[in-house]
Amino acid sequence: MHFKSITYASPQPGPRLIVLGAVHGNELAGTKGILRVIEELESGQVALAQGRVTFVPITNPLAYEKQQRAGDRNLNRNLSPTKDINEFEDQIANWLCPLLAEHEVLLDLHSFQAQGKAFAMIGPLDNTGPLEPFSHAAKEEALALRLGVDRIVDGWLATYAGGVERRLARLGNNASRKDLLLADAKYGVGTTEYMRSQGGWSITLECGQHNDPHAPEVAYRAIRNTLAHLGLVAEADPAPAREVEALHLFTVIDKLDAADTFAKPWTSFDAVSAGEVIGTRANGEVVKAECDGRIVFPNAKAGAGEEWFYLAQHNARFDA
Repeated sequence: MHFKSITYASPQPGPRLIVLGAVHGNELAGTKGILRVIEELESGQVALAQGRVTFVPITNPLAYEKQQRAGDRNLNRNLSPTKDINEFEDQIANWLCPLLAEHEVLLDLHSFQAQGKAFAMIGPLDNTGPLEPFSHAAKEEALALRLGVDRIVDGWLATYAGGVERRLARLGNNASRKDLLLADAKYGVGTTEYMRSQGGWSITLECGQHNDPHAPEVAYRAIRNTLAHLGLVAEADPAPAREVEALHLFTVIDKLDAADTFAKPWTSFDAVSAGEVIGTRANGEVVKAECDGRIVFPNAKAGAGEEWFYLAQHNARFDA
């Protein structure tokens, strides 16, 4: 196993962008989009006007080799440099985190398991709070509107932290290492959160379902639009999306038992109504939506103690 990044630098100073693919080894849309842009740079079809861009086509080579989401664990959780090496992803973090810190902007390209259309995830509003202080919200919003998608989601880390508090309350004295990790707010920190912690800004683009043949095109177009928007290439700034569906994650519900089941095969962003049955616990308890909204990241394959689904509501952040 080795780690590989490819950097193109203009003689002219400018923004520093990094683009990641295959943070999860079975999410290949980003890898394909990145390789297509690299081909264009190598052939001279695309040329940098200023700044530099670094591509990491395969961020997690072990997961990529296994053709599955994780190698030893989810790389996009608890991401930080560490001397305590327990999984292969810890070694990736020690290489990747300093690389991220060398850049200003991150575009992290993913895909998802269920059917659905592409969407972007951005960070919080500017704030000085203890969880995720931030000062580049306007930059993330402007880029998100130019990626070629019309759905934008925020609220990830705060919602994850709320879920952590509930997990902590359930843990006993014999909790496993996995249980303890899931009950650590830092476990919600992935690539974009780490980038923001280093003073940069970042967007996660979910390019579509894993096997959607259009997903690599979504990734490619997003990279090209990002290069243009940042002025890294001498092309017109893409027009922002005129209408977007903006959503705010507000709660996460964990699976408590492997036998917890959904009421139906939910897809991300399916609408739910207050009181609607979402699933049933192994003990017979019915899980209902607490208000009108949308279900996000439903995971029927989640293990006990892991995120089962998120709920989101309308976000006024992009209202005219």
